Amino acid sequence: MEALREATAELTVYVHPSNAADVRLAVSRQLSTLLFSYEDRFDGVLLSHEVEFEGDNEDGQDRKVDGDGKRVIKAKILDGLVPYFGVPVTANMLLFSPQPEMILEGKVEMLGKESIHAIVLGVFSAAIMADDIPEMFKFKRRGHGGKFISQSDKRHVIKKGSMIRFSVKR
Repeated sequence: MEALREATAELTVYVHPSNAADVRLAVSRQLSTLLFSYEDRFDGVLLSHEVEFEGDNEDGQDRKVDGDGKRVIKAKILDGLVPYFGVPVTANMLLFSPQPEMILEGKVEMLGKESIHAIVLGVFSAAIMADDIPEMFKFKRRGHGGKFISQSDKRHVIKKGSMIRFSVKR
């Protein structure tokens, strides 16, 4: 899907000294707070992340250890933001970032006379309003649900559970 993209970012994650015993865990938790929410700085919704610390080998293991065999992570104490310290990391991220005119596919979850609501990638909600539904489709209420039926081809029906493709407007 075109709306999914991979990105690499060099970030500084701010960690409280109470989490200094396991900086890797603290950084991972901090980045995990951004999951499934839109971030302007990434221009999309963060779906997953993998963090690499300065000084890691290709296999993700620390290269630097102190005399006691404990790992050493390069960090900088911040003036004015005491007691936090900044940890430079490189993050590989998977982002959901649909752009206008992009084609997405979703499963219809709810229909109304004025709109079609679909779920994209099993997570994201999309609403197609009446202005954007082709005029050849007419809404018919059946029981507690409804469906959009094409006037030109009666077998062409949009109902709950249907998979639809649509263009992103904004």
